[in-house]
Amino acid sequence: MAKNRRNQAAEIRFGPVIKVVFLCLLIGGSAIGYVWQKNQIARLGDQISELDKKVKAATKENQVLADQVAILKSPVKIDRRVKELKLGLGPAQPQQMVWLTNQPVRGESNAGELAARRLRGGTP
Repeated sequence: MAKNRRNQAAEIRFGPVIKVVFLCLLIGGSAIGYVWQKNQIARLGDQISELDKKVKAATKENQVLADQVAILKSPVKIDRRVKELKLGLGPAQPQQMVWLTNQPVRGESNAGELAARRLRGGTP
């Protein structure tokens, strides 16, 4: 026997309602996720821009400091500073220099010992 149509209309069908609710949740969740993702991309872009500016500023500062170090290491600047401070320094005299050779010495296992002997005035 067929069911009465009057009873069928009053009855709620849960299958289609669940499908519609699930579809709405899926579309809404996708939209919220899309907006959140675009927001994150914009934030990361801003952070990258800030960090690029900091890197450029640090690079510029490093270059300035490297130039200052080069100027301070120049022999002309050092000589001028020594004269300003009246330190009485000058180039090394020939008798103040010790010349070391790289030739191996017979009977010596340690070149440092040989150099120490030469400095003390002993024979090699």
